[in-house]
Order: sequence, then C-alpha cells, then structure tokens
Amino acid sequence: MSNYIIGTCGHIDHGKTALIKALNGFEGDSTKEEKQRGITIDLSFSNMSKGKRNVAFIDVPGHEKLVKNMIAGAFSFDCVMIVVSAAEKIMPQTIEHLEILNLLGVKNAILTVTKKDLVEKDQLENILQEIEEYIKSFDFNLLFSTAVSIYDEKSIENLKEKLFTLDANTKIEENFFRYYVDRIFSLQGAGTIVTGTTLGKPVSLNDKVFICDIKREARIKKLQVHGQEVEVSNISNRTAINLSGIKKEDIKKGFIISKKGYLRGFNTIDISFKTLKTKKLKHNTNYSIFIGSKKVEAKVLLFNNQNELESGFATLKLKDDIFSIYNEKLIIRQGNITIAGAIVLNPIVDPMKKTQKLELLEALKSKNIQEAYKILIKAHKKGLGLISSAQRFALSHEKALEYAKNIDDIFIDEKALVIYPLTTKEIIKEFILNIYKKNQFALLSNQSISLRLKWASESFIQTVLDGLEKDGILKKDKNLYKNPNITTDIKESLETFILKRFEEEDITPTAPYNIYDEMDLDRKTGDDILKSLCSKKVLVRLQHNIFIHTQSLTNIVNEMKNIIKEDGYINIKNFKEKYPISRKYLISYLDYLDNFPEIKKEEDKRVFV
Repeated sequence: MSNYIIGTCGHIDHGKTALIKALNGFEGDSTKEEKQRGITIDLSFSNMSKGKRNVAFIDVPGHEKLVKNMIAGAFSFDCVMIVVSAAEKIMPQTIEHLEILNLLGVKNAILTVTKKDLVEKDQLENILQEIEEYIKSFDFNLLFSTAVSIYDEKSIENLKEKLFTLDANTKIEENFFRYYVDRIFSLQGAGTIVTGTTLGKPVSLNDKVFICDIKREARIKKLQVHGQEVEVSNISNRTAINLSGIKKEDIKKGFIISKKGYLRGFNTIDISFKTLKTKKLKHNTNYSIFIGSKKVEAKVLLFNNQNELESGFATLKLKDDIFSIYNEKLIIRQGNITIAGAIVLNPIVDPMKKTQKLELLEALKSKNIQEAYKILIKAHKKGLGLISSAQRFALSHEKALEYAKNIDDIFIDEKALVIYPLTTKEIIKEFILNIYKKNQFALLSNQSISLRLKWASESFIQTVLDGLEKDGILKKDKNLYKNPNITTDIKESLETFILKRFEEEDITPTAPYNIYDEMDLDRKTGDDILKSLCSKKVLVRLQHNIFIHTQSLTNIVNEMKNIIKEDGYINIKNFKEKYPISRKYLISYLDYLDNFPEIKKEEDKRVFV
C-alpha cells in the first residue's frame, strides 16, 4: 500500500480541524479542554484510504503558545497542507509555521484556502493567487492549490481526489528502524501502548525493539496502523505499538525506539544552523532544542569564535542524551520564539582537535562522506568502527565498506568492521618488539597480543606478525612466535623457570594469568606448562587459579597438623594468627586438609578423627 503523511499547518481558527473532519469524518478536537477552548491543543492523527492508497493526517495546533506541539508533528511530514482562511489570508501563526517547516526541510506543499464561502466569487481567484505568491517565497514545492468550504461537498470531494493522486512519500529506507514516541497510554488487558511514525525501516509483530533512552529491550505484542491490527508497519505509517514488559511510567514523550546496537546516546553533538530573518544564534547561550518529538535544553557553543551568527557550525551541550543520526533536522527556540533550524552533522562525540573538527563538519555539510572518513581515520589512529556508520553517516555496513575500500593507506578488517590507518602498524610493531627485547624467552600468539592491545583486531595484528616473520625478527612455531636466536627448547626452559618461581613463592604463589603476563607467555602455552608440571607431580592444583609447589604443600600440611595438635583444632582464625596470609590461600589449604582420612570437619573447624 502507498502511504504518506500530510500535516496541516496554519493560523488558529483557519479551519484545519474542520477540514480534516470534512475529508474523513475524524473529530480532531477530542479532549474536553480542546472542545471547550475551540482550539487543537495536541497532535491529532487520522487517515483516509482508497484502494491501495492511504493518506495519513497530522493536525497540528495553530495557537502561538503551542508551536512546540506543532514541531513534534512536523518532523514526520511527507507533505504539508497549508490551510489559510480566504477571509483572513496569511496571519502571524501561518508565517511561523511556514518558517519552521522550511527549517525542518519539508518541501512538498499543498495550499488549501478554506472558508471560500465568506468571500465574493470574483475575489477568490485573486486571494488564491496572492497567497500562492507568498508561499512560493519560502521555496516550497507547491504541488497544487485549491479553495474549499466545508459546506461545499463538491470542493471537498475535489480535494480528496487530488490527495489520492499524489505521490508525496519523501522518506527513504535506512538500514535500521527508528520511531519517536509522541504519545503513551495503557489499556487494561493490553498494557503499555505508544504511538509514533515508523522511520528508517519497517517493523514487524513480535520483533524485539530497544528503548534507547532507558536501555531496555521489549517485544512488540501488537501493531496497529490507523486502528487496524497489522503484521508489519512500513515507513511513514502512523503506528501504535503495544510493548511487553514495559510500564507506562517507564516511557516519556520524545523517547526513541529502535533495534539494539544501532544508536548510541550523546549529550554533545555538532550541527550546521541557519537562523530566521532578523534572528541570531548567540554563543554560550541556553536554548530549547526540538528533535523528533523530543524537547531538551542545551547550551550552544559557536565554532567561529564570534558572539552571534546567522549561520554556521555549533556544538550543542545537551542536558540529556539524544539518539540522533546524520542529517537529522532540529529546531532551536528560546521561550516561545523560534530562532533557528539546524542539521545534525556529527551525532557521535569524537576526540579530535578543533581544526580537525572544522574540516570534518565542512565535509559532512557538503555530504562528502569519503573525505569525512579520511579525517576521522586520522583522528582515530587506533581504529574507526564501521558499525557506527549507521548513526554517523546513515549508511549500511555494506555501503560503509564500499566507501572505505576507496581510501588509500588503510587496513580494513571486514569481519570486525574496523578500519585502521596503515601508520598504526608501527604502534603494534613497537609494542611487540619491546616484549621480545625485554624477554628473549617470550612466546606469544596473535590472540595473547590482542588481549593486551584490546583496540587492535586480530587480523590487523596478524599483518604485523607476518611482517616480523618475513624480516626474520620472529619465528613462527605453530601458532606461537618466538625469538629466532633461541636454539634451545623454549618450553623446557620455561618449565624450569616457572617451577623455580613456584618454589620461591612457597605458600603464596602468583595466579597463573599474572605469571603469563609477566613472562610474556601465550595463555594456552602457560596452561600446557602447568599441566605438564602437575602430571610430573612437582606442582599441585588446589583451585582453578591456585597452584603450589609439591614440597611447599607438604610443608604447610604438616604445619596445619601441628596447629591441631597444639590447639585441638584448626580454623581460619588460629591458622591466620600463625600464617598472616590472604584468606583465599587459608581457605584453599584448609579445604585440601579434608583429603586426609585422619582429619574431619566440625562446623568451621578441622580436628583429628
């Protein structure tokens, strides 16, 4: 089915809600307060269908004090229906709505002049033309204009037919699902229900979704599009989602629902902005930011070292995290005044110099993604994750790889989805060489190096190891790398060295993994050496991380038996008085004592049978 969303905009009492009712019978002003005051306070949602065409309406408030609610609806418009009374023509709130829509990048527009019955027929054509000329000054793509009266059924039917012939869907499919919550309620027997517009990618019944703001997963129990239960909600569908395992109180308007792993929240983002005429954005000043259906307070920091600007780059320091994506639109307001519109350029915080940041923002503003990657790679010497490209550039993993493959002097780990500048190989090379300089008996695998260099992928490390082997600096033995100048059996030498270490450390031996790290040993190799020493009965394993020299164990067992002879028992307290060592050792030795038939355990004590 073809779906698109038409939003209404216009001055208070110009007939937006009455027009929607005439088109599809929906009573938008449904709350008691709305009916008493005669104005639309919140967003109203409705639709009309014909065959495989569905037109959804978002009727937004026209009152000047309710512009924030209008912004919450406008972000999901595919097309705007500008509603202007023939009797009053363009009014202040119409102008502000047009300015905001312009800032949000809504291009497709329809002009509907209402209340045509209130003016003379010979005036109507001139009024229509006058309003058209004004609207065109805002750079809208005006699809058609018409004049109607809710009392003239023919004019309403004519408008309806024109709406069904439009192909106004402007939303493109991204590589993940997004959904801003604009309403939350609960129904007995159903639980928590949220409403919003499906963005990015369709979502299906029983899908697992992720509520980013509270970092919680939920399952979709039911999906409704315009009151009808469906299996799938497509892009631009006004959708109600019934969530399992989530309380109504857990969710707020403005929260974003997506799939796990695609969006990260940041309280700092970089934008490109443009103010309305006569307005300027001021440096180091607090503003209200409207993005999707979310409102958040922020401090604006201008990039150009000026106190105020009409356009340029800025950093937003937000009071709460937001989960924005590249090229997403937002509105900047102060009190009840709209100041500027902006585009999110850098939704992910990057540690970089200001000069680098400015280069990056210039590239992002001009949509030069290739150049943006190059700048980011310079800043991320220890690897740039391509997984973040979904949020950073609104790109799929496949498209991100395609861009990366056209960049020179980089290494791409396609499995890990990370790219590295080739110069970073020197950092890894130096790290490895220092190990083997410090310890000529070092025996390491790729995996053991990656445990120390957590930022480096195994594929990237392998390129360095291959180079060192090719140059004769290291020699490969199965999956291990050793000093080629050592001709003796390294493992035999290591066994002797490790056994001597356990002998010296006596009853407080170092944990195996700490020994491996200190000796620059691959973990599997270290484990094999300890197994070999245990099989030769020169070491005994007491716990998974406690090994002790056999002679040391014999000595401590004799000492424990002496304590029982002297005190009549042994427990942690009197054991520690004579041997003030760590509790983990005391417990291990006491547990080992239970293996002897002449010893029995009574509560927390060991005694002779």
